Amino acid sequence: MRDMVLQMRHVTKRFPGVIALRDVNMELYRGEILGICGENGAGKSTLMKVLSGSYAAGEYEGEIVLDGQPVRFAGVHDAQSRGIEMVYQEMNMMLDASIAENLFVGNLPGKRGWVDYKRLYADTRELLERARLELDPKMTVRTLNSGQMQLLSLMRAVSKDPKILVLDEPTTALTDQEVDTLMEILASLRERGVSCLYISHKLEELYRICDRALVIRDGQTINSHDIREVEKKTLIEEMVGRKVENLYPKEEHGFGEEVLRVEHLSVPHPNIRGRNIVDDISFSLRRGEILGIGGLVGAGRSESLGAIFGQYTNGVKKQVFLDGREVSINSPKDAINLGIGFITEERKRNGIIWMLGIRENMSVANLPKLPGKFFVKRDHERKSVGEQMERLRVKAPSMETAVVQLSGGNQQKVILGKWLMSKPRILFVDEPTKGIDVGTKADFYKIMSDLTMQGVSIVMVSSDMPELMSMSDRVLVLAGGKITAELRKDRGEINETAIMAAAIAE
Repeated sequence: MRDMVLQMRHVTKRFPGVIALRDVNMELYRGEILGICGENGAGKSTLMKVLSGSYAAGEYEGEIVLDGQPVRFAGVHDAQSRGIEMVYQEMNMMLDASIAENLFVGNLPGKRGWVDYKRLYADTRELLERARLELDPKMTVRTLNSGQMQLLSLMRAVSKDPKILVLDEPTTALTDQEVDTLMEILASLRERGVSCLYISHKLEELYRICDRALVIRDGQTINSHDIREVEKKTLIEEMVGRKVENLYPKEEHGFGEEVLRVEHLSVPHPNIRGRNIVDDISFSLRRGEILGIGGLVGAGRSESLGAIFGQYTNGVKKQVFLDGREVSINSPKDAINLGIGFITEERKRNGIIWMLGIRENMSVANLPKLPGKFFVKRDHERKSVGEQMERLRVKAPSMETAVVQLSGGNQQKVILGKWLMSKPRILFVDEPTKGIDVGTKADFYKIMSDLTMQGVSIVMVSSDMPELMSMSDRVLVLAGGKITAELRKDRGEINETAIMAAAIAE
């Protein structure tokens, strides 16, 4: 008989105008890794915030039972004192403190107010070794990349010897090698009897590490499965509440004339002075085509799009031709005026005005195109925004809801809606489905396919191999600052082996 360590019974959480959780039930056993899956906005993170004390007792209905005893948490500290640790998707690190200080903040070794730095650094080295991070404990966190920070956040939680570890989208910022390390750490924790709740949109990760999967949809528990006995198709359909016959609904069609040509593009390396991350590359794009750009992290894919779009110009060399005519793009405004849109990878930094509502965020790139000589006609603006919200199935109480209150997938839909309102001829998309659920992915792919049928041309950077292979008509692979391969779907050249071979060729 399995040893149950946690029950969440009949949990309901209400926000103004929204019921985020409705009578949710969950069970977790000792030494089990339970995958929590569902679309963005399904209530997964809200449920974990109830468990971790971010929402205190009294702010929700229902009860939490630990080791057979009902508990009420007044805050995060109460939950931590009972062995519950949560690693958030948004990393909370003191950037100008050392790695050691970040790992043991609030738990520094020593006596009578004096820190035992010898022990601190020794304990830190042990944790870094377990995470396969070859770093100096005295280094400031600001010098690290996002993947290293994510692994540090995990090890900080592990250092507190938790009974229950909650991970919210833990691999978003990790490389494949770092994901392998994470999986090894979780497997070792499971062997020690630590229980884990694992939230992820990446179903392959759930099948790799989880024992069971719990599906949540629209704030309600739908089903739970032994992960070895459920098909991926079943999980997806339970998550989205409808049949998903084809995750990649790409319609094949002929292409029109060349609409974009980039020649002699060179982009300075962001970290290495005197070196280009992209060095004298050229490519073209045809009407109605999806041009995929593949390559390893650091190959210059995102930098190429940013330089063409005019996000940065310092040291950039390029010639850009639209419809055979050379144009000058020295700022994003220039690109937008020429009919180019850009959904960036760093959506939270570059794609959203956080405290403004959905209506204002969708309209911001389109104000000159909205009716009204001196003032925007609100009725027309609301109609346009409402059409995009309905088309993209944005889940929100109203179009005045602040974007900061939306789930990640709905934020992505708002950004897409902004560019769709501008009716671009060319759309750059950088990691378009990063961090969003499978239902939203299917919607996004359908919209991309529809846009190409309408004559819109798309350049897509993607690290998701099935996405890159399934949605691209051509794939350019970058490595060592150069284009190392151009692969065409109509010739049957696009496959994982060919892409990876070109990605490691320098």
